[in-house]
Amino acid sequence: MSAVLDNILGAPGWIVYLVVGLVVFAEDALFVGFVVPGETVAILGGVAASRGHASVLVVAIVVVTAAIVGDSVGYEVGKHWGTRLLDLRVFAKHRERLQTAQTLLARRGGVAVLLGRWVAFFRAVMPALAGAAKMPYRMFLPFNAAGGIVWGTVVVLVGYLAANSYAQVERTIGRDAALIALVVVLALVAVWQVRRRRAAAARTEPDAS
Repeated sequence: MSAVLDNILGAPGWIVYLVVGLVVFAEDALFVGFVVPGETVAILGGVAASRGHASVLVVAIVVVTAAIVGDSVGYEVGKHWGTRLLDLRVFAKHRERLQTAQTLLARRGGVAVLLGRWVAFFRAVMPALAGAAKMPYRMFLPFNAAGGIVWGTVVVLVGYLAANSYAQVERTIGRDAALIALVVVLALVAVWQVRRRRAAAARTEPDAS
């Protein structure tokens, strides 16, 4: 696995831009996020930039553009195919989460599009659900663009800064200690993600009658 990642992260800049852009675009436009989360690929793009194989600015621009355009295509898919889209087999195991996403969209409108970008499942389906719900595009686009700009910039910088920090720690205290520090940080991030998702789920539960 390490060798595979090294090959990916060592690829020429144009390949990094192409792969990152296509995956981020397809996550929202074609629901590829069920298999390969665009967030993971965007972070790897930032890591590749930290190694000097790509420009962090160009990676960020590619990710932001692909996110906004991908969401817009996903919106059009939902607008034209709507309920038939939700009957696809790929959604069969996700009915409960789809209902949660629809409830959030009904309650929050454009804000749900903005917030949905930070959760992998919502990121993949929220644009199509907005289209299916006939949300006006003039309302959808500003929230889509804002979410794409903030999310794309943050995730690329996370990869870029994390890789640079890891390299600095490794040089200072050694590889083993650096790996331990990395595991601790990842564990803390995982705990934070779980708590955030539970809190989000609690907020979206229907009020008790």
